[in-house]
Amino acid sequence: MTLHPPTVVVLMGVSGAGKTTVGLAAAEIAGVTFLDADALHPEANVAKMAAGTPLDDDDRAPWLDAVAAALVASAPCIMACSALRAAYRDRLRRDAPHARFALLDLDRPALEARLSAREGHFMPAALLDSQLATLEPPAPAEGVLVLDAARPIDELAAAVAALAAPRVD
Repeated sequence: MTLHPPTVVVLMGVSGAGKTTVGLAAAEIAGVTFLDADALHPEANVAKMAAGTPLDDDDRAPWLDAVAAALVASAPCIMACSALRAAYRDRLRRDAPHARFALLDLDRPALEARLSAREGHFMPAALLDSQLATLEPPAPAEGVLVLDAARPIDELAAAVAALAAPRVD
């Protein structure tokens, strides 16, 4: 019997998919800490996005380092993090090898509607195209749980909270 380290769940997807809303509800169900990777962006990244300029891999590198460190330091937890590329997910797995990932998948019209209704976030709706272009859907070998983000929040939260359950095999 193997007891795994405390579980961390990365709830991923493009802006507007519902990562924070679902993540907060899932963390409450699971009784774990909720973290939002947006809070870990360097000030320069926030300013760049707020100005409508997409981030590139160089911009994201120190942010991903901070996200990985927070996952390790805060386990068990659920982290809302875009994790758009396979390389970004691999970077997080390097420090948190037992991390589980779930993708909130939503069609473009629904994403646009959510983003246009959102207030007080530095990420403008104008960057949706760049996020969708950057998103690399997870390969089956990654073991990412893909969830239809149009489902009710309570159903999504329950599915994500189940990923946070301790593992023993």
